[in-house]
Amino acid sequence: MNGPEIHFEVAPGLRLFVAHNRRQGRTAVTTDGSSTLGHVVESLGIPLTEAGQLLVDGHPAPVSHVPAAGELVEVRAVRRPQQVPGAPLRFLLDVHLGTLARRLRLLGVDAAYESEDIGDPALATRSAKERRVLLSRDRGLLHRREIWAGAYVYSDQPEAQLRDVLERFAPALAPWTRCTACNGPLTAADKDSVGARLEHGTQRSYDVFARCTECDRVYWRGAHHARLEAIVTEAVREFGGTADAG
Repeated sequence: MNGPEIHFEVAPGLRLFVAHNRRQGRTAVTTDGSSTLGHVVESLGIPLTEAGQLLVDGHPAPVSHVPAAGELVEVRAVRRPQQVPGAPLRFLLDVHLGTLARRLRLLGVDAAYESEDIGDPALATRSAKERRVLLSRDRGLLHRREIWAGAYVYSDQPEAQLRDVLERFAPALAPWTRCTACNGPLTAADKDSVGARLEHGTQRSYDVFARCTECDRVYWRGAHHARLEAIVTEAVREFGGTADAG
């Protein structure tokens, strides 16, 4: 580029997106004189999903602002909890976030997920069509214009991923109300109605069952319940809701 030079400063939490030479504080950026502030931010590697308030010389500015020579641009992180207006809070997770999807469903959060890689264009289209917040660790995917809303998942560890999403969006928690396999709602089921589908040991040992109203999967408090209950208890303790539904 051979145009106006501006000064650029990124919030500490966003510095992982920019080149190493821009992570220490204020740096100079040469623009083309016509690109918008949003384009400049993205060209430096920051998805707009992660950019909170944009300041130009200390004053809030829209992404449509065209930076002029000498201006100081500051990019702040998204304020938490983040408000997502315009639709019920629902999520769509890419193929690499299966464990996070199951844990969100365990907590009763609407989390759509495809176990097969359907490709970035299809994910972005579904996000827009169903008005779902697209969660991904793929920065390129989050740059796609057609997504309705999105968020970068900062950790590669499921525990930290869950905490990050719950802290950022503060979804209402309703544990044990969604199918972890398909995201459908669960309903209570008596033993007689599901007995034919259970092994004899399960029939003898358990009395409380739930069934998915969409995929018909049957749930009970089996061998893994203690581990799942620990996840639920910790999430409810830190982010609210009730753990009694399990």
